Amino acid sequence: MAEFPDERQLVLRARSQLDQWTKSARMEAYTELFEGDDPILSPEEVRLLDALDSELEREGDDGVWGTDQYGIHTAGTSSSDTSLGVVCVYHPQITKDSVLRGADDLDDETEERLNAALWKYSERVAALIEAKLDDFVRQTQR
Repeated sequence: MAEFPDERQLVLRARSQLDQWTKSARMEAYTELFEGDDPILSPEEVRLLDALDSELEREGDDGVWGTDQYGIHTAGTSSSDTSLGVVCVYHPQITKDSVLRGADDLDDETEERLNAALWKYSERVAALIEAKLDDFVRQTQR
């Protein structure tokens, strides 16, 4: 019978893959939510987010699409076969006093739609990363 790595070692090994998993999950979530058959924002709203992203990157910040952050936790989830899970530890949000400044001309309704879309995007990225984590754990425990 194969010996299972202890949880600490498993988390350390998984964290070494987190950046790679995050990059691919971001691309997949963006395509799914903003470019798919039923996008959650209009093309104009996506262009607005992309313009905010470019503006922030020119200023040396991470931008809209790079500020979301994810972590691996050991509490597990109800949808997971393992004791490990993924959580979004920072959801990007557009406000006048947040990291994502700018677009002072945004009306409240547009700002809320953009923020709701960014939340959904971050949660989808976390779910995609968790699926990669689950595969990693299954392969490791074979």
